[in-house]
Amino acid sequence: MSVLPALVVEVSANNQEVWIRREHGAPLLTHRIRAGQRPSIHPIIAPDGIGVLTEDAPSHHPWQHGLYTGFNLVNGIGFWKEAPGDGTFEPSLLGAPAVSGNAARWALETAWKAPDQTVVITERQDWTLTDEGTTFDLELDWTLHAGIDVEIGQYMAGGLFLRMPYREDTGAEAINSDGLRNRDAEKQRARWVAIAMPIAGRPDWAGMAIMDHPANPAHPVTWRVDNEFGISPSRCIAESWSIPAGAADRYRYRVHVFHGAVDPARLDTRWRKFAD
Repeated sequence: MSVLPALVVEVSANNQEVWIRREHGAPLLTHRIRAGQRPSIHPIIAPDGIGVLTEDAPSHHPWQHGLYTGFNLVNGIGFWKEAPGDGTFEPSLLGAPAVSGNAARWALETAWKAPDQTVVITERQDWTLTDEGTTFDLELDWTLHAGIDVEIGQYMAGGLFLRMPYREDTGAEAINSDGLRNRDAEKQRARWVAIAMPIAGRPDWAGMAIMDHPANPAHPVTWRVDNEFGISPSRCIAESWSIPAGAADRYRYRVHVFHGAVDPARLDTRWRKFAD
């Protein structure tokens, strides 16, 4: 059995970027935690180091940034499209990232501010990267603390979102836990959704699967699968809901990063382990 290289976590001098890499290797991912901007993870690199699996600010959705979070209607305020008059983000790294064995952990906190500078939500993201060599997992423990009474409005997308570098001429495939494919998976409830596509520089496909934990509110959640194969576990597709001032919503997701085609049976096994 081969021994995995040690993971290394590096933080920029201004605490606005976190890099996770294998010892003597290039970063597996970069988490951007820049002042006044929505935090986002980009790029995410394939587990074998060949190819970038995320896309930043594509022309069809310029407000999308790799792997990120947000909602379009928070007390009627947009925290999604980065349009004039929308809310803003003030993120900060919490403490020092840590490494234990093949796992790296780090956390950040972000104030979601209304245009009048009221802190509507204080968001906490606790991330764990677990390296398995040929694959790796990103687990998010996501908490939304309401600073005032909050209403998350019903909308076509929102929550945790993944944008990969889809190109119409090379195609892609999305599959959910019930076997629905591509746009047939749009607005459907599922335990997980996976997407794979050709990636520049690779001879094969690569992809990611997002898994919804059974303890999450509204599990199994409704999913966004858009025309360019962006995917998101989006509770807000099906409903609106309230978070009273001082209360919090908590969600857990796992993002499985792989190369090759989607293997539904293997993903079902992985989801069950995550659920347990």
